[in-house]
Amino acid sequence: MLDNVKDHPPRCRIVGVLDDGAASLNAVALQALAQADVVIGARRTLALLEARLNPEAERRELGALSAVVEDVRAAQAAGQRCVVLATGDPLCHGIAGYLAMRLCLESIEVLPNLSTIQLACARVGLVWQDLKIASIHAKDAGEWFTGADPRHGLYALTQALRRHDRLAVLTSPDNTPDRVARLLLAEGLQDDFQWAVAERLLQPGERIVTGMSVAEAANHRFADPNVLLLWRTGRAAPAVRFGLPDASFQQRQPDKGLITKHEVRAVSLARLQLREDSIVWDIGAGSGSVGLEAARLCPAGHVYAIEKNAEDFAIAGRNRDAFKLSNHTLVHGKAPEHLDDWLDPDAVFIGGSGGELTELIALCLRRLKPGGTLVMNFVTLENLATATEALRAAGAAWDVVMLQASRSKPILHMHRMAAENPVWIVCAQRGDAA
Repeated sequence: MLDNVKDHPPRCRIVGVLDDGAASLNAVALQALAQADVVIGARRTLALLEARLNPEAERRELGALSAVVEDVRAAQAAGQRCVVLATGDPLCHGIAGYLAMRLCLESIEVLPNLSTIQLACARVGLVWQDLKIASIHAKDAGEWFTGADPRHGLYALTQALRRHDRLAVLTSPDNTPDRVARLLLAEGLQDDFQWAVAERLLQPGERIVTGMSVAEAANHRFADPNVLLLWRTGRAAPAVRFGLPDASFQQRQPDKGLITKHEVRAVSLARLQLREDSIVWDIGAGSGSVGLEAARLCPAGHVYAIEKNAEDFAIAGRNRDAFKLSNHTLVHGKAPEHLDDWLDPDAVFIGGSGGELTELIALCLRRLKPGGTLVMNFVTLENLATATEALRAAGAAWDVVMLQASRSKPILHMHRMAAENPVWIVCAQRGDAA
């Protein structure tokens, strides 16, 4: 008998519970509670179900998730029937996914309930099959600020707001709906969404708050627990993702042309080998054209840009605002200042070096992730020579493309071809990546 228990221990049942306690459970779940030898759950959930638990069962408060795994393993090794209490559907931002990855699938059984998201949508009458679910039910993320990078706890939510038309947000006592409202205000999205807050679902104080403006919500404290629903007021036309014309960007006047031109920008972006989640550095951003297009191509990634010229820095900021991007950090300064604060890049673009080219190349190659790419644009022979010598000294693998485009110009009733200045595009990888 002991060998049989060891070979086939009782399956841990993960039971989804709602805030009306036992009323939300079916007969199978109630029987699992009545027969359990060990019950693990949050203090409040244990109290809700106290009358339904086996009187002799050991109650354990839910703490660190790693400790739950060990408790389950210990109970199964002893042949005990174990139940873990979760909220709603345990496989929707719940504990079941964590346990399934650390315990063999045959050792657990999930008894799901309605998710709080389903309940909130039912109260509002919002179709939910195409919702993007975002969870900020975590530690205090702090207030959102424009230009925050992926290390901020609200970053994933901010990107989801840019990419999706309907969202359900699982909040927490720290990361609250009013904090999300202030995020919307900071990102200029306050007129893009309608929203509703479902407070204390299935509790006596249940309330659905609708019709409140974002500005009002930013100063209102909502009852916890709650679920936030957002839906876009109008669907924008799909935007061009790649190959924007130069006229799409503000540029410095009267020195119009201080921008990586359309043809050169397209080749440079192609050589950067960007992925959806790439971390990109844009050094010497100028008007910001390369970094901003990169941000559009990497909606799950992030672009860090730095520009030393105050006027160009301001222009780049206006261009970022015009494109409504939240995955772009713009810094006023001269590289290599500030680069130590940035996440390691998958790709680096150098459009201007401010006289620190050799140092910058060495630093970028050192910080590049394995397989990452460094792309540089030069219009002078001297900078090209400096760059190739620095790459040789670093043992990098590199190549050079000279690109010279000509654009048609009207002449009388005909057209002629006017040549743009030639540009050298230098692409490099660390020697160990070659």
